[in-house]
Amino acid sequence: MINRVILIVLDSVGIGELPDAALYKDQGSNTLSNIAAKMKNFSLPNMEELGLGIIEGVKNIKPCISAKGSFGRCNEESKGKDTVTGHWEIAGVALEKPLSTFPNGFPKNVIEEFEKRIGKKTLGNVVASGTQIIEELGYEHVNTGYPIVYTSADSVFQIAAHEDVIPLDELYKMCKIARELLTGEITIGRVIARPFVGEEGKYTRTSNRHDYALDPFNKTMLDYIYQQELEVAAVGKIKDIYNNKGISKSVSIQNNMDGVDKTIGYIKEASKGLIFTNLVDFDMLYGHRNDVEGYGKALMEFDRRLPEIYSTMKDEDLLILTADHGCDPTTASTDHSREYIPLLVYGKNIKSGINLGTRMSFSDIGKTILEVLNIKNELRGKSFYNLISKEE
Repeated sequence: MINRVILIVLDSVGIGELPDAALYKDQGSNTLSNIAAKMKNFSLPNMEELGLGIIEGVKNIKPCISAKGSFGRCNEESKGKDTVTGHWEIAGVALEKPLSTFPNGFPKNVIEEFEKRIGKKTLGNVVASGTQIIEELGYEHVNTGYPIVYTSADSVFQIAAHEDVIPLDELYKMCKIARELLTGEITIGRVIARPFVGEEGKYTRTSNRHDYALDPFNKTMLDYIYQQELEVAAVGKIKDIYNNKGISKSVSIQNNMDGVDKTIGYIKEASKGLIFTNLVDFDMLYGHRNDVEGYGKALMEFDRRLPEIYSTMKDEDLLILTADHGCDPTTASTDHSREYIPLLVYGKNIKSGINLGTRMSFSDIGKTILEVLNIKNELRGKSFYNLISKEE
């Protein structure tokens, strides 16, 4: 009855603090509800119609009387609150030990070893936003040729460099060196190339970003699907997050709307398996910059595209909307937040109006997708397909 799943991750659209949020200093975080409370004329009619406003813990979103989708929320089983951790758990890999983070910068011995391997000194080694760090250190970088190293609350080692000072090939080589270095006792989730261009006071980051992730620690939902010779089409940074494991084909995107366009393009193709999309603008452009207005407008912009997605879907398609963590722009923090993620499910061949409740793991999503596609597996998680299936 269903031979393809379209899984769209609205990056950082959390829906309320998890029970252990205090351990992460995220009390009071509720990305979606707090945005809705702050903005005027905010509405998400199409997601509301799916049941968004009647998910437990969601506030300030209009509830529907009869949902055309099924709805619920997922608890994060893993330790952590970053992109890799969230996406891996969706695909069935939960982390008992969080990936390494460095709120005070990287240890001296790590930086010295990195400098030794690349043959250059570095600048920075601080926690900073990407736009802030190139404004502060861009001039010195241009004049010395030293790459800028920085991190965030996530498990990331980021290297910024002006494309006219350190060519892309050289920057990418530095990232590969860092990737080799940052495993084992210190395991970083992603090494990220952050190229920029322009002149002092007018530096801008380019679209030539490249992520160097880790292989997932166990077999994922993607691996199971791929090994059945079904297609796994990745849109956005999905390819980077899973280090290209279990992926048939992928496409990069310029922004959220380009991501929707590319997703619709894949839907129009005659394929079976999984289309897996990440829409990163919510997190990258608005959550981390505490831009409530921008975040809210981006949500409404995505919501307006849902009817177009519906009209492109085939009868045998299933759509799942979710997130990977929170990033509440209304709080003082600019970091990710430890939150429940939404679960909205829609398709012509499933039941509507089913409350899926609070799922105990993000992995329930991956487990369900494999059952929908009739793939035997040993993935962690508990499928909710029995709740939405029309099969007797």
